[in-house]
Amino acid sequence: MSALPEDDATKPAVTARQLDEALAATDWALLPVGVEKDSVAAPSGLLSRISLGPIGGDRVVLVPGMTGSKEDFILMLPLLAAAGYRVEAYDMAGQYESSAAGPENLAPPQLRYTYKLFEDDLVAVLEDGATPAHVLGYSFAGTIAGTVASLRPELFASLTLMSAPPLSGQALRGFKRIGTLSYAVPGRRLGRPFITALRLNVHRAPADRAQFVRARFELTRPSSVGDILDLMKRTPDFAERLRATNLPVLVVTGTGDVWQATSHLAFAERLGANLLVLPTGHSPCETAPHQLAEAMLEFMQS
Repeated sequence: MSALPEDDATKPAVTARQLDEALAATDWALLPVGVEKDSVAAPSGLLSRISLGPIGGDRVVLVPGMTGSKEDFILMLPLLAAAGYRVEAYDMAGQYESSAAGPENLAPPQLRYTYKLFEDDLVAVLEDGATPAHVLGYSFAGTIAGTVASLRPELFASLTLMSAPPLSGQALRGFKRIGTLSYAVPGRRLGRPFITALRLNVHRAPADRAQFVRARFELTRPSSVGDILDLMKRTPDFAERLRATNLPVLVVTGTGDVWQATSHLAFAERLGANLLVLPTGHSPCETAPHQLAEAMLEFMQS
């Protein structure tokens, strides 16, 4: 007697982790089907943005970090959009296709990228659509998003801090590799060596990812990278003020992040936030998008 075909409903579900482990090579410059591209007028200039999902869906704004770009989230956009969310990501000032945005465009013009510049830009992006919005801040952008959320909580439905600096003050001191060096070298002088290291792929990213990162540096301003590294030596402590807002906060890190998991745990405890530790590095949006999207959906819908 031949076996009956197995009912799909009886098959074990493929887990988010299994989907992440099966990820194929990605063309990071190729936007997902249906993605819309535009720009937002911010105080520092025009910020390049991509969006996906139903116009009337609850809004999710994803903010990449230093040397990053909106494309860091292309594996996550379809997952969140499929759940009914209107998902956006934008390039911060000085980064990739927002490279023309900078301090010289401010009124009055300034010389350096500052916390206020990035914070005011994020406010402009949030006010360019429906609020409150769910916001994810990645790495340095986590500091920006956390600070803005502590000051303007009415713009936020929730906040996810992914691989964000868990230390205030000289946050680079906690870097696993350059922590000691960061004391000796001014932040702005670290900019070009940092870019060179990424160009040479010292972090051993897959070939498809490394190719896109190198191409992105044709536009990203080295001065913005140096200024951000300098700012990270003066990371503000917004934890107490943010916790007082009672805004839902999720802290996400990878086991191989540049900061120790114990630092992220202490950070989450100070924020009164949940902590998610994924089996990946500094960039869960790239290497664990299904696990991250699954966790965010559960968090945003709770």
